[in-house]
Amino acid sequence: MSTQPLLINGTWRESTGAETFQAVNPATKQTMPDEFPVSPWSEVEETLKAADVAFTTIRSWPGERFAAFLESYANIIEARTDSIVDLAHQETGLPVEPRLKNVELPRKTNQLRLAAAAARDGSWVNATIDTAAGIRSQLAPIGPVAVFGPNNFPLAFNSIAGGDFAAAVAAGNPVIAKGHSSHPGTTRLLAEAAHEAAQATDMPPGFVQLIYRTSHQDGAKLVSHRLLGASGYTGSRHAGLVLKEAADRVGKPIYLELSSINPVFILPGALLERGDALAEEFSTSCLMGAGQFCTNPGIVVLKAGTEADQFVDAVSAAFAKATPGTLLSGGVEQNFRAGLVALQRAGAEVLTGNEPADSGRFCYANTLLKVTGDKFLENPHGLQEEAFGNASLFVIASDEDQLARISEQFEGNLTGCFYTETKGKDDALYDRLAPIIRQRVGRLLNDKMPTGVAVSPAMNHGGPFPATGHPGFTAVGIPAAITRFAMLQCYDNVRPHRLPPALQDRNPGDMWRRIDGSWTQSDV
Repeated sequence: MSTQPLLINGTWRESTGAETFQAVNPATKQTMPDEFPVSPWSEVEETLKAADVAFTTIRSWPGERFAAFLESYANIIEARTDSIVDLAHQETGLPVEPRLKNVELPRKTNQLRLAAAAARDGSWVNATIDTAAGIRSQLAPIGPVAVFGPNNFPLAFNSIAGGDFAAAVAAGNPVIAKGHSSHPGTTRLLAEAAHEAAQATDMPPGFVQLIYRTSHQDGAKLVSHRLLGASGYTGSRHAGLVLKEAADRVGKPIYLELSSINPVFILPGALLERGDALAEEFSTSCLMGAGQFCTNPGIVVLKAGTEADQFVDAVSAAFAKATPGTLLSGGVEQNFRAGLVALQRAGAEVLTGNEPADSGRFCYANTLLKVTGDKFLENPHGLQEEAFGNASLFVIASDEDQLARISEQFEGNLTGCFYTETKGKDDALYDRLAPIIRQRVGRLLNDKMPTGVAVSPAMNHGGPFPATGHPGFTAVGIPAAITRFAMLQCYDNVRPHRLPPALQDRNPGDMWRRIDGSWTQSDV
């Protein structure tokens, strides 16, 4: 048994900490052989100091330097696909194919290359020039960024390879990655690839660093440290809010993805037109990956009637028939059960599931719950408890007025979805409900389940609290995601030769700039 090293200031080295932990294979409940260190504060502070030195070196570098690193990194990851995917499978129980090898890893390398293209182009800096006033401004790197990755995407959202990492690097910042305890070995393999890419592209030693775990107290000290520029966090609401409180206390930006139940409204005309097909589509979406997606459809709102009853019965049968997926860890299983208990205490009735399944792995039965619209309106907060896993709650409204009142009670979510009849029978009701939900979700969908998150420039993977910590930013979608890790820098009457390249009269490339109110690629 060996304790794995940390990556600090360009060197793989042993931790000085006394505590260690091990990952557990959720598909077998067997402890993995490698031990990983819990870093004391002294090591966390070392990473901050090294990142600060690195930032002093790179803060005025052109985007091409960061693009070269990101592309090199993507190439190295692809060359090591089999070893990375195999270990991720062991640590998470997620299937090698298609999930890890054919979906998540290509998504990751695509994100890195899209971030590279944005860094190279430079238009993301939003260069703005007012020639009459002699004032010019642009977005610029904010400083060292700490990234806290989640448990459910060991590749696409990994702290040292995922979307937050790619966005922070594209903006020109060093990154301190805090690995997730569920897949530390996978994170180590990715960090090895990142370190190799950093060396190949002549990045300074503190440009990419990795620590595996800290105490909660030291995590709070990290996000609030004077040398840190910003943080990105994906995980539980409780832990995220602890970090947010620490960062807010000293004015440090922190971008959070916390929890979301992603309401789906299936309107009466759609149920009448294609209820059976929608029952199958919903069941597939909700049970995919054992429901362990931040965009999993955790609540479905229906208007009472025969078609709604038939839909509920069809989904209940599908849930009961489907083999439950493997949950990511014992902690996920425990929290999932607690979420189901909370929903029942709030008034929900269990239709199927809600019992242990397959004791040889972390697993729980596919669970479907139901509540009347009256009950929901009596306790809307309690009935929006997130049960992160293979479960969903049906809310059955008595009429259209109650559908509207239910809509008004939703907290902030990543997504909201409406299914309507294709020939327009539901349009009037949609026009009444959609504006209400629009203000409560980051992404509004029509006739499409929310589970997938496309890597598109137009994507918003964000939303009002508690889905995230701020409704104005997205964690997915280049170049918008990059701006989270930037600061606005203004130059007033600064001599032309002292301006950064993006703000000089001559366009340094083909970037888009706003000059005297017009977007252009031309020189001043």
